[in-house]
Amino acid sequence: MFSKWFKKNDAQETIRSPEVIGLRLGGAFELDALRLKLVEPLLIFEGAAKTQFIQAVGEVKLDSSSTLLRFYTDDDSFVQVLLSGGMTENHIEDVKLWYFYDTKAVGSQADWDRLINTDISRPEYTLEGHRFLRVWEGVGNSSPPVAMTETTYTETDGTSETDQFVMLYERPVDDTLDEFALVSGEEKIINGHADRCLVIATGINLQSADITIIG
Repeated sequence: MFSKWFKKNDAQETIRSPEVIGLRLGGAFELDALRLKLVEPLLIFEGAAKTQFIQAVGEVKLDSSSTLLRFYTDDDSFVQVLLSGGMTENHIEDVKLWYFYDTKAVGSQADWDRLINTDISRPEYTLEGHRFLRVWEGVGNSSPPVAMTETTYTETDGTSETDQFVMLYERPVDDTLDEFALVSGEEKIINGHADRCLVIATGINLQSADITIIG
């Protein structure tokens, strides 16, 4: 399904950050403006830019065979690609477009503990009156957030690591469209101190016709 996504320029210079289907640090892509116009009135995010430039790349090793790549743009969004069994277009399992909805600093250990233990993972999550249901269910009564570490690459600051505790939620919009919410507690150690925040993003699935690589 994804094997013929985009034509890639073989002359592109190899970079140390991960790339796939032409998405790369310093690159650019265009979204299908017509589809955005049709679906945005049904979604939480709005005003998505047609042309977006990739300013950072995130890499998450989920396990020995699965990897998440996140391509962060100048439009407060990121394209997330899930790969299984390899790092080429043939290994793509899922592609989503996410927009950041809210970011809040976490000031105390008690607040952080509450986030991890009860607030991030709930049976349902409500945003702007929309009810999202939890996707990742655990065994038994408990469904704790999924722990992961993201390595982020930028052109100016090199690499950094962020520990994340994440839960995915979903709601049906219509017969052909689902909207997702990603709720994450994020922790980065800076000069020996923990910098923590709660990050919420909303997004949709992308198909090959929805995105075109332009740089």
